[in-house]
Amino acid sequence: MPEHRRFLFLQGPHGPFFHRLGKMLGRAGAETWRVGFNAGDRAFWFSPKSYIPYRGTPEDWPEAFRAIVAEKDITDIVLYGDTRPVHAQAVEAAHDLGLTVHVFEEGYMRPYWVTYERGGSNGHSRLMDVSIPEMKRALEMSDLDVPEPPAHWGDMRHHVFYGALYHWFIVFRNRDYRNFRRHRELPVTTEGFLYTRRLVLMPFIALDRMLATQRIKYGGFPYHLVLMQLEHDASFQMHSPFTRMEEFVRVVVEGFAKGAPRHHHLVIKAHPLENGRVPLRRILRAMAKEYGLEGRIHYVRGGKLARLLDHARTAVTVNSTAGQQVLWRGIPLKVFGAAVYNKPEFVSTQPLGEFFAQPARPDNRAYKDYRRFLLETSQIPGGFYSARGRRQLMRQVVDMMLDDEDPYDALKSGKAAPRQPLRIVT
Repeated sequence: MPEHRRFLFLQGPHGPFFHRLGKMLGRAGAETWRVGFNAGDRAFWFSPKSYIPYRGTPEDWPEAFRAIVAEKDITDIVLYGDTRPVHAQAVEAAHDLGLTVHVFEEGYMRPYWVTYERGGSNGHSRLMDVSIPEMKRALEMSDLDVPEPPAHWGDMRHHVFYGALYHWFIVFRNRDYRNFRRHRELPVTTEGFLYTRRLVLMPFIALDRMLATQRIKYGGFPYHLVLMQLEHDASFQMHSPFTRMEEFVRVVVEGFAKGAPRHHHLVIKAHPLENGRVPLRRILRAMAKEYGLEGRIHYVRGGKLARLLDHARTAVTVNSTAGQQVLWRGIPLKVFGAAVYNKPEFVSTQPLGEFFAQPARPDNRAYKDYRRFLLETSQIPGGFYSARGRRQLMRQVVDMMLDDEDPYDALKSGKAAPRQPLRIVT
């Protein structure tokens, strides 16, 4: 019952989502607490009585976590992503202590859903071990007709704004958290500057993106699409064979030079939140010259993927969630890292040169079964960053968190909660 549940929140998405979620759980009868590791965490939790500042060292955190769990009689922990050190250590201890682990992530079916799972996400997700035939059997328990979303990421501006604000608090208000150590490589001042610069330059970036897209659209050449990720992203760092984006780009460019027909081009699409920490444009110019590909490599700064997918021959990525949009269109896809959609039925196993030369088509029926399985389980309509997105998300996720079964088991047992109809979130 909710009145016996005690939730401990760790770090969440930038912005007030975790606070709103905690308040809703409280209304349901549960008790909620929040551990904050820096001034950015504190700024977005508006209930001082339930806030627990952690001012110790990273080395002392595992013991401190166990002490908090014992003192507050915690039954559940809630976190955003499971690979940053403070979360990975907490998840390991939580499993030992028999706690329920609720993990939020950006949607596997981006841009219009968020991910809610238990135990782990991305490379640690239960989806990694579920086959397509198992998904089809589970779907026999449901007759839900899942509606299609609009091709719109409604809260990108809010995402950038909250990212800049979060880092502002860490830069200027963090004196009470002197032992705080970031899980990212760049200094927080640099990260904050890059977020702010991107916020200011968004109109100019949009113009540059529009011009680059027009050159590709009206160029009249066949092209292959490379879906870039953020170098510091957990999926890239923890679930791929690369440590630097430049390593991935080199493998792709070399494979393209060896296997692609000479009249084909390569389009590198940056992540929508790429803030310039990696000098991709300069790296690509140097590689084009090195491999004799001048004039055949194009760089696009973020933006909507749909326009570039309209005419793409293939797509390549490490493990970006954007790969789902590629598969939905039936475009051949090559993946290098661990991804929840990396299933042999619809992701290519060909060597890269052969893939660029003669790509095998994905099994579109198998992918549709996979997609429906996700939309009936771990993918929830809404968003973390805009007020409308949070309201849409909250209407469903609290009941799922209070359910005895996780979303995957609920579907298999035929007890999945009814889904709310999809509505536009802007």
